[in-house]
Amino acid sequence: MPDNPRVTLAAGAVEGRWHEGVAAFLGIPYAAPPFGANRMTPPRPVEPWAGVRDAGSMGPTVPKGDYPPQYQPLLPEVVIPGEDCLNVNVWTPDPGAGGLPVLVWIHGGSFMNGSNSVAEYDGAAFARDGVVCVTVNYRLAAEGFLHLNDGVANLGLQDQVAALEWVRDNISAFGGDPARVTVAGESAGAMSVTTLTAMPSARGLFARAITQSGAWAHTLTPELGLKVGRLLAESLGVEPTREAIAGVPLAQLVKAASDLVVEVQTAPDPQKWGSLALSLLPFAPVVDGTVLPEDPLAAARAGRTAPVDMLTGWNRDEARLFLVAPGAIDHVDEPTLVGGAAAYGLGPEGVAAYREARPGASHGDVLAALVSDWFFGVPAQRYAEARIDTGTGRTWVYRFDHPGPEANGGLGACHAVEIPFVFGTAEAPTARRLVGPDPSPAVTEAAHGAWTAFVTRGDPGWDAYDRDRRITGLIVEKVEAVPDPNRAERLLWEGIR
Repeated sequence: MPDNPRVTLAAGAVEGRWHEGVAAFLGIPYAAPPFGANRMTPPRPVEPWAGVRDAGSMGPTVPKGDYPPQYQPLLPEVVIPGEDCLNVNVWTPDPGAGGLPVLVWIHGGSFMNGSNSVAEYDGAAFARDGVVCVTVNYRLAAEGFLHLNDGVANLGLQDQVAALEWVRDNISAFGGDPARVTVAGESAGAMSVTTLTAMPSARGLFARAITQSGAWAHTLTPELGLKVGRLLAESLGVEPTREAIAGVPLAQLVKAASDLVVEVQTAPDPQKWGSLALSLLPFAPVVDGTVLPEDPLAAARAGRTAPVDMLTGWNRDEARLFLVAPGAIDHVDEPTLVGGAAAYGLGPEGVAAYREARPGASHGDVLAALVSDWFFGVPAQRYAEARIDTGTGRTWVYRFDHPGPEANGGLGACHAVEIPFVFGTAEAPTARRLVGPDPSPAVTEAAHGAWTAFVTRGDPGWDAYDRDRRITGLIVEKVEAVPDPNRAERLLWEGIR
């Protein structure tokens, strides 16, 4: 086996590295650097290069701020300077193979943070199981999702489409089959994947989709996107035009966008922010009418989304991340619980039902459970229902139920905890604060095995979802197929969410 594997792409040759039987090609640009004349414009093609480009280390990350302090130990951020930040990483078992299934990963981070260089996204385990794994960078915050009603919109989504086009045109050089592409993501990445199913420009670029902890619910109307753009411009002291905002020094713009998000998330005044006071995502895909013609759920209900098979789901304790990390969960009292539930549309009877299903649970535990369903569980089910009703591909639903709160400082099966198990990277030092000090190999085998089966064979190992049985794969040390788990709580949200 040669020390350094090489492949030839449309733009030139790249040289990766072998590690434990897997060839890794890192930091390969799929679009031109989004700076200078390319700043805040749709992605441009890569300039071809002469000779052999080194692909032995992670490439630059896109401009972004830090996570809020309470999340930084749990979600370590990676910052790598450089302009070729629109890049992909590729792991393959054999560049000389052909016809291998492909997994394309779109990272999360509230459309504000994250990168394809996070250690937990190492694709080697998928490659060892015969899957070519690709991880993608895309523009974030104002650089990627500024909306000013000026004919330019959703640049971050356009980056993702450009990356998928790169996969279509180049993945065979790594042994992959462009007709066997599964696009997957978590949180903002999952919302991106759902949105891609409703975008004409993404049609035909993937055959399957996986959405982890994020679905249709967090697109913005043009009016709301424009409100955010104007508030950003006001905070910068410039006119609300793309030219004026792009003229602001990059570091200043990154900080201003981060400050805007902090304000929404810490002082969510409904009078000022409207629905953003609940979704908490001021930078997100906008239904602009062109790049994204309509809301993804509306498109799904009308049968206008891509007819691809989908695996979708959420984690049992999603919202504990947002209540435990800042130390708020133990300070939730009865009025806070009832008032919080009311903000999400659930009355006292609903709160009582959640409490009855959790004997001995604290007020904070109950609030975490119902917020988890509002943000993540119910949207996944609604999107599955829409696809079923219109016959738009088969849909499988899962819920990740590991670990218990006692294993990881009270976080439980919180937001993002499934990722290291899906990727087989739970032993990574950076994952331990989130998953706990003793991650279960059996859970990795169950989760990673289900994802690999879906990417490879189109079936994760349990029955597809339907409105009658609502079979859901509950993932712990093994996958248990359960009909309509927590049915009583699901029914509480009918007509609300």
